[in-house]
Amino acid sequence: MRVSIHKPISNPEQFKQQLLTWSQQFREVVFLDSNSHTQEYSSFDCVLAVDAFTSLKTDFQNAFDDLKQYQQTTKDWLFGYLTYDLKNDVETLKSANFDGLHFPDLFFFQPKKIFLLKGNELEIRYLLLCDDEVEEDFQEIVESQSRSVGTKGESAAALNIEQRISKEFYIEKVNKMLSHIHVGDMYEANFCMEFFAENAVIDPLEKFQKLNEISKAPFSIFFKNHKQYLLSASPERYLKKVGETIISQPIKGTSKRSSDPIEDEKSKQFLESDSKERAENIMITDLVRNDLSHTAQKGSVEVTELCKIYSFLQVHQMISTITSKLDAQYAPVDVLRTTFPMGSMTGAPKISVMKIIENLEETKRGLYSGAVGYFTPEGDFDFNVVIRSILYNQENQYVSFSVGSAITAQSDPEKEYEECLLKAKAMHEVLQ
Repeated sequence: MRVSIHKPISNPEQFKQQLLTWSQQFREVVFLDSNSHTQEYSSFDCVLAVDAFTSLKTDFQNAFDDLKQYQQTTKDWLFGYLTYDLKNDVETLKSANFDGLHFPDLFFFQPKKIFLLKGNELEIRYLLLCDDEVEEDFQEIVESQSRSVGTKGESAAALNIEQRISKEFYIEKVNKMLSHIHVGDMYEANFCMEFFAENAVIDPLEKFQKLNEISKAPFSIFFKNHKQYLLSASPERYLKKVGETIISQPIKGTSKRSSDPIEDEKSKQFLESDSKERAENIMITDLVRNDLSHTAQKGSVEVTELCKIYSFLQVHQMISTITSKLDAQYAPVDVLRTTFPMGSMTGAPKISVMKIIENLEETKRGLYSGAVGYFTPEGDFDFNVVIRSILYNQENQYVSFSVGSAITAQSDPEKEYEECLLKAKAMHEVLQ
């Protein structure tokens, strides 16, 4: 059981920073920030969950069953992540590539303390075992100095960021993918490569603030599990459940922003009318429709938005929205299981693609191209797609970020490589 207390907040932007600063004392932290994007499906502007009362940490084997049991037993707020490698629980697949990060395949926790901010209204939900700490904590938060960007950690040694796959090697691999497409093994695949630094000492909070500042993405997340961190500026929602409604919003299609309004508009129009980008998006939309149909009421799967252009600080993106109504015989976790990993990060047909990319990629994806989010006590949920994100293992001083692009029959390997560099730009900038 939880106590629920409401408080008015006069300066929500400042309060968000104070919350984030205050949260750093805890072993487990999930901070979600919508960066004031007013989206049709957003529930909160900002959420903070800290301090595990119970948790679930497991490898991929039976992970979805374990999560289902955990969610149905606690019937409480749960926050955590699903790594890409849970594909091995759903299908007969493997992940044998190099892994420098060593995060568990699945991690969720039941927080003692939750803060939900919407506009100027803050709701605080504490478990009854610590509800006597609400006022003291709130005082501490409003008195805490929100650390401004760049106040600490600037003196850390410069990172030597390396690219796991050279340009030449990347082009060779994309050509191999094209030959798979030409013989009919697949139609489209998301192919990713890693940038990394060893002996890396960074200040995760400072790096997250910088990344968030230059991206202002609608699904930004600061995640900490002891010494494992995710700093995410994701623009993409994977899946949301509200009552019986399920919403998926895959992104496929990217073009760069320009400071010149005319050039910027041109780039946007080009993306909107680009037949290759539209074909990519429609293929994945179709895959998501199929995935959702496994748990949907008959005839309830709908494409409510097709190939709509959304603009973010770094890039324009093409996004489609697919909804369905959940059939009562299925549990919330069943929807995740039957749609995971998300179509935008795999390709079509999904299983064939996952085998091919496992052979061609050099790194185990882990939390990259997985999902982070939460369940509510009612069994609703909201998860992002982990892209445009920095991953950091403080213990073994390894920092990593990956980028990818969709390879189709029309792909030009050089242009795909350029798209990867465009997506890597913000993370590069932040870590340098």
